Amino acid sequence: MTVVGPFGLSVRDQALETDVQAGLAAVEAGLLEATKSEVPFITEAAQHLVRAGGKRFRPLLVMLAAQFGDPYAPGIVPSAVVVELTHLATLYHDDVMDEADVRRGVESANTRWGNSVAVLTGDFLFARASHILADLGPEAVRIQAEAFERLVTGQILETAGPRDGRDPVAHYMDVIAGKTGSLIAVSGRFGALMSGADERVVDILTQYGERLGTAFQLADDVLDIASDSHESGKTPGTDLREGIPTLPVLLLREAAAREGRAEDLELVSLLDGDLTDDARHAEALARLRVHPALEQARRDTVRYAEDARAMLAPLPDCFAKAALEELCDAVVHRAG
Repeated sequence: MTVVGPFGLSVRDQALETDVQAGLAAVEAGLLEATKSEVPFITEAAQHLVRAGGKRFRPLLVMLAAQFGDPYAPGIVPSAVVVELTHLATLYHDDVMDEADVRRGVESANTRWGNSVAVLTGDFLFARASHILADLGPEAVRIQAEAFERLVTGQILETAGPRDGRDPVAHYMDVIAGKTGSLIAVSGRFGALMSGADERVVDILTQYGERLGTAFQLADDVLDIASDSHESGKTPGTDLREGIPTLPVLLLREAAAREGRAEDLELVSLLDGDLTDDARHAEALARLRVHPALEQARRDTVRYAEDARAMLAPLPDCFAKAALEELCDAVVHRAG
């Protein structure tokens, strides 16, 4: 049994381990190649987050899904590079929108070079992803375009907020299904599709990725509040400080509106205040860490991860299926 990737995923089969490790190494090389430019400054900016590392969660899912067909098929590594480039591009844009200072433990591109360079670098990565995608055929282009539309729609919904009368929690779940679930679903889909897996298997791994993606984002929400370290690649409480709605905060607000407990209303008032003040921010973080809303968010994370695991039931028992099941545990463990 060998540990693969930053999630500590245990691979119980030598052949699977070899395939996954080789695939991820090829993706890494592909990312560096895809982010090269004749203009040295563009190369530096485009490779800033590539070289900072990251979980490579989406390429890992591509590699595991490909095990249900031909794991050596030529489209697998390029499709994994496409989804990771797309993900990286959104990070450049997200950091501008969120005015983030740190990403993956390094200075964010917008802090280092300014918002214009960060936005244009994200656009450059989208262009490179599209160039690779074109060689994978029209169906792959269509799949990626649909996923990207969902991703952008999720971002717009987050920015606009829930319409009058809409449940904020339900709105938020739609947001993360688009922003996070869509691209992770495509990871499962591309891995299976490019490997030539049966259409039913492609659908199963797409639905698995969709649910796992939601669990993945909810785990990040929990980490933003619960973690004392930099496990999420960001300073703990970053979303809180920036006023970005996350599930624990939305659940707190829901409870305060429904039950009207004085301590909940007081905490909501604190969150609505100036959290750029370090003392107020620290107090809000400490109080949220012991609030039932955080535990409820953990339970929701587990529920989505279990839904993802249940999607795998029709697949034949094999080491790749076991690894995908363990990936559900690994996502939940991050929120533990």
